[in-house]
Amino acid sequence: MSNYDVVIVGSGLGGLACGCILSKEGLNVCVVEKHFQIGGCLQTFKRDNCVFDTGMHYIGSMDDGQVLNQLFKYFNVMDKLKLKKLDDGCFDRINFHADSKDYDYAIGYDRFKETMLGYFPEESAALDKYISKIKEITSSLKPYNLREIDSAMNMINSEYLMQSASGFIDSCTDNIMLRNILGGTNPLYAGERNVSPIYIHAVINNHFIESAYRFVDGGDQLASLLAGEIRNNGGTVLTKKKVVEFISSPEGISGIKTADGDVIEGKHFISNIHPAETLKMTDSSFIKNAYRIRVSSAPNTPSTFCLYASFKQNSFKYMNHNYYCYGTDDIWSGMNYNDKTWPKGYMLLTPASSKSEVWADCGIIMTYMSYDDVKKWDDSYVEKRGDEYRDFKKEKAEKLLDSVEERFPGFRSKINNYYTSSPLTYRDYTGTYRGSIYGVMKDCNNPLASYIPTKTKIPNLYMTGKNISIHGVLGVTICSLLTCGEILGFNNIIRKVRNA
Repeated sequence: MSNYDVVIVGSGLGGLACGCILSKEGLNVCVVEKHFQIGGCLQTFKRDNCVFDTGMHYIGSMDDGQVLNQLFKYFNVMDKLKLKKLDDGCFDRINFHADSKDYDYAIGYDRFKETMLGYFPEESAALDKYISKIKEITSSLKPYNLREIDSAMNMINSEYLMQSASGFIDSCTDNIMLRNILGGTNPLYAGERNVSPIYIHAVINNHFIESAYRFVDGGDQLASLLAGEIRNNGGTVLTKKKVVEFISSPEGISGIKTADGDVIEGKHFISNIHPAETLKMTDSSFIKNAYRIRVSSAPNTPSTFCLYASFKQNSFKYMNHNYYCYGTDDIWSGMNYNDKTWPKGYMLLTPASSKSEVWADCGIIMTYMSYDDVKKWDDSYVEKRGDEYRDFKKEKAEKLLDSVEERFPGFRSKINNYYTSSPLTYRDYTGTYRGSIYGVMKDCNNPLASYIPTKTKIPNLYMTGKNISIHGVLGVTICSLLTCGEILGFNNIIRKVRNA
């Protein structure tokens, strides 16, 4: 039996960032991970001498003075990360119906507007309105600007919580194509028309317009560096330790129990796993049944089907941008498909590799997929799902490649091998609920339904991760700052990060 100041369950970015902050500030920390590999969505895997990211495909706000740069300086990892900046003139490219015309997102608001005016010269006022609102929302969020706060609650103006991203974009212009372009990166937050709130769109788009980078040779380097800092600070990171219970006591939580029978005690506990799964593991009387029902019934974002392709040598040029291609004019309808209409679109990227700046050694193609499509294999295990499942994935992979071939003729001929993942794969390897890409869905029509505070009703149990605040590296890292602020004091830690 071991005893720590803080026990953190789950080693995704949220858990590792919390562990790094708390251990840096002198607390004795233990991070417990059920998988053999740390990192959650930061995990990578290797095939054919290629490194494939499972979830961390690009990152923003990393230039000097920008928020993630400052946070990573505080973590003592910024100067150790291997990064490649995406093209200033095009970090994201959007296409419709495999047309020959592409639309580029540029880094920096002045260049962003100038590029958009090249496509839509009559839409200057619409672009000004759009950019002004994005800046207004992001500047109002104090933690995202490392400004001091009174509490972790009520940080977002209710107007931003209750207005949809699609509704705001539609209010900027009557030009249907410009609407599609401004909303065209909505797969970054699983955007749904009249559901996804404007603040999610604003924070994520601002994050990348500020600056956009890729990790060179895989995003797992961030997980390794954070874990290394935890250990350097005297903390512990345990793998292959599945937590089965948060042990309740009259004062709160006294410890966690693992599947192999170990008990790890602590003063504070942080869960980096899905809130619904967390609550299932404790019978604490501090948690009312109504709250359990609300959390367990909160809708989650959809999952994804991914194709990972290794390329024949020097056959496919490295693209220093991401490519979004839609087969429909309704960019908000990606999840509304059937067997005939799937996939409605995809995102294609070539990971950055230290091997070559000219040629890509691999590519990743992602598209939406509902967990219901694979639910019949729900109780099966990795590599033991049977021939029917393999045939299912093969059929979907070939359909997805058919779509890519329309815009990139000859794409198949450049592939050496390809590998696929379904919502089941994503669930099993990253520990996400039903393979959900971004966790709990934020809904502008009912903001409270998806609101889960960092501090629970159990006095010493806290939540962190993509389900709690905004997902992505920025959202999860800021959420970790707020979670740790419950223990260390919000403004104490914000000042330290700001002055790092």
